[in-house]
Amino acid sequence: MSDETASQLNTSTACRQAPETAPQPAVRCAPAREGTGTRPGFLAVVIFLSPLLAASVALFLGAYGVTPAQVLTALVNALSGVDSPEAAIVLDIRLPRIILSGLVGTALATSGATLQAVLRNPLVDPFILGISAGAAFGCAVTVGFLPGVSLHLTSFLFGGFAVFMACAMARSGGEISRLSLVLSGVIVSALFTALLSIVKFLVDPMKLQSIVYWLMGSFALADWPQVRSAGIGVALGCLPLFLLRWRLNVISLGDEEARSLGVNMGRKRVILIASATLAVTSAVAVSGIIGWIGLMTPHIVRMLVGPDHRRLIPLTMAGGAGFMITADTAARNMGGSDVPVGIITALAGAPFFIYLMRRGGGESWGR
Repeated sequence: MSDETASQLNTSTACRQAPETAPQPAVRCAPAREGTGTRPGFLAVVIFLSPLLAASVALFLGAYGVTPAQVLTALVNALSGVDSPEAAIVLDIRLPRIILSGLVGTALATSGATLQAVLRNPLVDPFILGISAGAAFGCAVTVGFLPGVSLHLTSFLFGGFAVFMACAMARSGGEISRLSLVLSGVIVSALFTALLSIVKFLVDPMKLQSIVYWLMGSFALADWPQVRSAGIGVALGCLPLFLLRWRLNVISLGDEEARSLGVNMGRKRVILIASATLAVTSAVAVSGIIGWIGLMTPHIVRMLVGPDHRRLIPLTMAGGAGFMITADTAARNMGGSDVPVGIITALAGAPFFIYLMRRGGGESWGR
């Protein structure tokens, strides 16, 4: 597909989001079509650099009193092998935690933006199809009864099984409707949440404490092995989403329009949902349940830079990483204790959507 055709599709997508009663729809759609003004360009640069900015600040903040000079010295001496308590704190505790939180934020935000486009529903996120609930159940079973089994394996298996169940329930007449898929995802999510409650009831009390804390979402146990294992899964899951991002512009137009342009909706939808599942389950295996990132970040980026997925997906990756690093930095510096980061994201997410509904109105939600 040529760039001119893709540009026309992006304009069509933006026009669909404008209210039908607008007196001059062409004027309202012009900013979304251009998308190259000074302000959107500046905001895109800020979002793209947000992970580096958040990580730079996070390195200097923590419960242990490490001065900025000691942090810089530890980073400079990292390759020389000089060992010190300050270097161990910076290089073995703070740095892997920052990178891990960035990876998880990228996975959740990118999957949320992808699922919202595939299902053409702004309220969709990794939780809605039961991915997170299935992955959490698999991890809880592993922690409680199968300590020798990989968390990543059980997380992906049960997360994928949850998506398969949702798709199987929603299939009718050889096709899967968006509404049926969302409703099936809610049912599957409720099922795995109930199964997770049974696991918590049956598990040993000592293990129950770790499961409950893990379900709140936390990076307290972050280390370099977790960074490597999560990095592989997140990279394998997000790479197809990045490479197929321009296809999301076509898919978001609807099934009939996509078929008329020669896009195999069934195949692309399977690839995108499977990739999103892999990214989310890899994140859940190392961080637990962290809500709102996959729902809130795509909305913020979309409002700032427009709905073109060629720009939206890369910037959502960066924005999700920056947002998660910032939230985790606040969590580990709040009141001298390590608060689960899932609490921080929930506290940020609820006011945001109240603001969005009161200020954005119908246009923000495509009504």
